[in-house]
Amino acid sequence: MIIQPSLPISTITNKFSPLQQKELTRSSTSSTDTITISQEARNALSSALSASSNSGITADPELAKLDAKVSTNGNTSNLTADELDYYQKAHGFVNTMASLIPSERALYDKMVASGNVAAAAGMGDIAFTRTTLGHMASTQDGATYDPTNMAITPNNIIKYFSQSSNDPTGNTQSQFQALIQYLQNNPTIS
Repeated sequence: MIIQPSLPISTITNKFSPLQQKELTRSSTSSTDTITISQEARNALSSALSASSNSGITADPELAKLDAKVSTNGNTSNLTADELDYYQKAHGFVNTMASLIPSERALYDKMVASGNVAAAAGMGDIAFTRTTLGHMASTQDGATYDPTNMAITPNNIIKYFSQSSNDPTGNTQSQFQALIQYLQNNPTIS
C-alpha cells in the first residue's frame, strides 16, 4: 500500500519542533529500527501467553465449551450439526456441515442424540463428498452425479455416495451401511 500525504512534505515538517524536524530528515544507515518493549509489557505478555496455553483458555467461550466436549469424548462424534459447523469454522477445518440442508442437519442431530455415531459419520462422509467434490462426482464404475443435489436416501447411498469413496480400511463403507440401516428403520425422516 502506498500512502501519499495530502500536503507537501515541507508543509508537514514545518509543524514539528526543530528537534523533530532533524529526526525526520536524518538519513539512516540502517533499514531497520530498534523497538524497545518495557519489562512490564514483556511480563504482561508472558503471563497472558502462559495462562492461555496452560489452562486451555480461549477468547471464544463457545469454542472453549466445544473443545472441552471434544476433549472429554476424544472426538467430535457427540457434537450436533450446528456445534460441528461452528467447531469446524472456528478451527479452520473443512466445513462439511455447511453442505447439508436444514432437514439433513436435523437428521444428523437425531442420529447423534440416539447415539448412532456410525450413521452420523456416514452423513458426515456425504457432507465431505459434497464439500470437496462440489457438483461433479464419479463412482468407481465411472458414472457421474451431482452430490450437492442428490438426496440422501438408501438407494442413493448405495448407488452413488458409497461408490465415490475409496477407503481401503472399510470404515467409510461400514458408516454408509449404518446410515442406510438408520434410514430404513426410520423411513418417515428420510
